[in-house]
Amino acid sequence: MPITSRDREILRLAVPAFGALVAEPLFLLADYAIVGHGMGTTAVGALGVAGTILATLVNLCVFLAYGTTASVARQTGAGNHTRAMRSGVDGIWLALGIGVALIVACWPLAPAIVELFGASAGQAAQAVTYLRISLLGAPGMLVVLAGTGVLRGLQDTVTPLAVAVGSFVLNAALNAWFVLGLEWGIAGSAWGTVLAQTLGAAVYLVVVARGARRSGTPLTPDLIGIKRAGTAGFALLIRTVCLRVVLIVGTVVATRMGEAELAAYAIATQVWTLLAFALDAIAIAGQAITGRALGAGDVAATRAATKRMVQWGAWSGLALGLLVVAARPVLPGLFDADPLVAELLLAVLWPVALFQPVCGVVFVLDGVLIGAGDQRYLAWAGVWTTLVYLPAAFLAADFGVAALWCALGAWMIARLVTLVRRAAGTAWLVTGA
Repeated sequence: MPITSRDREILRLAVPAFGALVAEPLFLLADYAIVGHGMGTTAVGALGVAGTILATLVNLCVFLAYGTTASVARQTGAGNHTRAMRSGVDGIWLALGIGVALIVACWPLAPAIVELFGASAGQAAQAVTYLRISLLGAPGMLVVLAGTGVLRGLQDTVTPLAVAVGSFVLNAALNAWFVLGLEWGIAGSAWGTVLAQTLGAAVYLVVVARGARRSGTPLTPDLIGIKRAGTAGFALLIRTVCLRVVLIVGTVVATRMGEAELAAYAIATQVWTLLAFALDAIAIAGQAITGRALGAGDVAATRAATKRMVQWGAWSGLALGLLVVAARPVLPGLFDADPLVAELLLAVLWPVALFQPVCGVVFVLDGVLIGAGDQRYLAWAGVWTTLVYLPAAFLAADFGVAALWCALGAWMIARLVTLVRRAAGTAWLVTGA
């Protein structure tokens, strides 16, 4: 593919976004590696359960990033810079409120939530410890989401990259010190992540506050604006709930297969998540470019950019799939997996690699439609594709953890069908602020 000016615009946004996005799963991958070396299979399984719960709570609020990116980008494209920053400030206040609410609601319920996964007694106790400590970082995690959305909407993906890299380095250092040095166990892993995420949030607060002052936007909470941000994110919340249901059901099914199966599934999930965030870099560019182009009323540019980003997504997915195949023999050793876990993980990595090209196209089109503000369609599509996955996952329970990943592949194909069908039409091409 020859590099065009449109490609350079996509890469200008996508390459820094790639670095920022992969930092999030690297947080947990670093935790898995450190906990695996220091504490063994039971602790890795506990981290898999607690990590899935925490990721579910945080990712249910991903609309704080996606919705903010779309609204800020659209207002920027329309030339309304003050309204763009007002949307960003409202999103951050909403993130703080939701983060505090998560602590209050989920702290006392942590044992009951962990119990739903059917983990062994040893795994459950450690999972509760990790979850409760990690909840203290929820406000910071959500502010990071909202702040990232503001900067992406302003077409800035470099600053989020710098914050993400700094947070990852700090997270890895603190976890190694707390778990391996001070021997705090799984609690040390949780504290390291909380501190790293909270400091990252503080950086975003400073950056957004400076931008708001430059545009003359007040930093005080605007209840009407906060309510508007929450209402706009409701459809994205439904979409995200469907995504998390898929991942939770997969973890539950793997948990009931046994400790080794759960450990293999948990590691493979983090590998897949790392790949997904890498592919999502193009989707982030899609959100920003689509929102800005439609805000400026340029439908032709939106169509052309979408076509090019789909090509980038497909080729990137193919490249990542081949990378997984090449790295497959060495991955179990990175997590100090015992022989049974290593054998299961090697089998699981085949379907993980196979479906990467599908994932590449799906993530790009998902980002484009989010940038266009087509959240209602994405919510309904999420419901239908989840209904495709559920029977496939429960059927796979009798055939092993590799079959469970094939069920995830069927889900991705269902998403591909719904997204391609929508993108081929015109209902999502709504222009103006």
